[in-house]
Amino acid sequence: MPLFLLRKKEFYFMEKTKNKKSKLIATIIVGAVLALTLVLCSIFVKAPETHECHECGGTGICATCDGEGNTDDGICADCVNNTGKCAACDGTGYVESESRYSETFIALLPPIIAIVLALVTKEVYSSLFVGILAGALLYSNYSFLGGMDALINQGLITAVSDTAGIFVFLVILGIIVALVNKAGGSAAFGKWAKTHIKSRIGATVATFFLGVLIFIDDYFNCLTVGSVMRPVTDSHKISRSKLAYIIDATAAPVCMIAPISSWAAAVASYTEDGQGLKLFINAIPYNFYSLLTFVFIIAITLMKFDYGPMKLHEQRAIEKGDLFSGKKVGTDEETVSSKGKVIDLILPIVILIGVCVFALVYNGGILNGSDFITAFSDTDATVGLPWGAIIALVITIIYLIARKVISFKDAMEAIPQGFIAMVPAILILTFATSLKNMTGLLGAKYFVKGIMDNAAAGLNNFLPAIIFLVALALAFATGTSWGTFGILIPIVTAIFPTDSKLLIIGISACLAGAVCGDHCSPISDTTIMSSAGAQCNHINHVSTQLPYALTVAGISFVSYILAGFIQNAYIVLAISVVATIGVLFAIKAITKKEKVKAK
Repeated sequence: MPLFLLRKKEFYFMEKTKNKKSKLIATIIVGAVLALTLVLCSIFVKAPETHECHECGGTGICATCDGEGNTDDGICADCVNNTGKCAACDGTGYVESESRYSETFIALLPPIIAIVLALVTKEVYSSLFVGILAGALLYSNYSFLGGMDALINQGLITAVSDTAGIFVFLVILGIIVALVNKAGGSAAFGKWAKTHIKSRIGATVATFFLGVLIFIDDYFNCLTVGSVMRPVTDSHKISRSKLAYIIDATAAPVCMIAPISSWAAAVASYTEDGQGLKLFINAIPYNFYSLLTFVFIIAITLMKFDYGPMKLHEQRAIEKGDLFSGKKVGTDEETVSSKGKVIDLILPIVILIGVCVFALVYNGGILNGSDFITAFSDTDATVGLPWGAIIALVITIIYLIARKVISFKDAMEAIPQGFIAMVPAILILTFATSLKNMTGLLGAKYFVKGIMDNAAAGLNNFLPAIIFLVALALAFATGTSWGTFGILIPIVTAIFPTDSKLLIIGISACLAGAVCGDHCSPISDTTIMSSAGAQCNHINHVSTQLPYALTVAGISFVSYILAGFIQNAYIVLAISVVATIGVLFAIKAITKKEKVKAK
């Protein structure tokens, strides 16, 4: 072998070894800092031995029967011996703290540990597990047996049972994708796209608009858009990281401004009866993060540039054909039918959408006399989505076999293939939900409530911006936007008068912050689903998306400051759109100069 090749190989090996050593040293340092933090917390932080009962709000009176001891259905089962006293606190208004760290800032430490470790080590499974373990130890006051009990029972088992419906939906969707691939539907769509979508801009915009059109549910959006558009974006050398970002940026944000969606239904359930949907619709023009995210995507696509880690991923895709920037995710390479047509992809997706929409409203009681909006408000996506997916799967198998593009044996082989493709997403979702359960056990939402109550005094016009930041931080740390606005909406409605314009702005800031934090968080279920839909390495998706999401978040924060004083959605939105485009031009100019310097 020539000497220069030996030296080149030796240099590459040394660089690789050096990078591994640097990564190991960084991991050890971060681990030591986090361990020291836990030790210091165990010494200096301690919650009060008792705290206000959250069931009765500290009144000692049963909230179910209002202290009367009876309800319209008879004897109240939620009070002490039919006396009207709150059973949770035995009428005292106070309960003992379950952990010495309950309702302190330590409640947010487990997700912070998981997020920091994930970003440093690039290993999501171990990072999430360490975060869960830290939460279990804190909850049990460092008891080994108590910690194991919390880890297994309140953590992992509860996480699996709570998200079992979504797991079923994921597996079925994976099977449908495997069936469509075997039938040659995806390959046929890819060939069609090469002749009809002739540019990277066209592929990106097509992906964006498909994401906007599927506004029913974010899980459904992520996986459907990913499976449909992967052949298109791959053919135009768009990196999987960029595809995952577009999917993620049009999943939760579009659901957050669509009145007919599972998100609108969830928001409506946290507000006063009959007012939830009205408040949600009124808040749409003030949802700056969601609206500006759409502006951001279109602008950066038309301006033909990227920045941050995404720039490197896109350069690798264009120059080297490396769509993954690392280890390939998914199983795209397989024997497919040569008889496949575009209809073999489109029809199963249309059937899936149609049946799932019916299943959602059926679960919400549309056949029992409820109207469409009410049925959507009362539905449970964890039941409706798998309900519809099973029917769509059966119809898809019958259709593809009848078309003779696959055999019955091929269809059965697709079942384990679809399941295997979704295992990483299921594992991450299980761990992320377990981590969320740990923060719940430690009383994170009550700690945040205390922050909000303190902020309400004297900062009235700045409150929307503060609410946005608090919602962003809480959603980022817990990985759940639904849980975040479930915590904050009751607080926001209590802070502002019912007829106040600031109430609408405050609700919108809460929703926008929750979506933004969810968008940024590596432990968010929507972020996980976006990685699964794009078949992209999860940490790659998180690291490339973060600068984009934070750019829009910064502009949104300023927008909420303006909205607190101007209180006109359209004026503030117009200013924000101009600011978004202006910021992108500035970033493009700066990154262009950096490129020149790099030469």
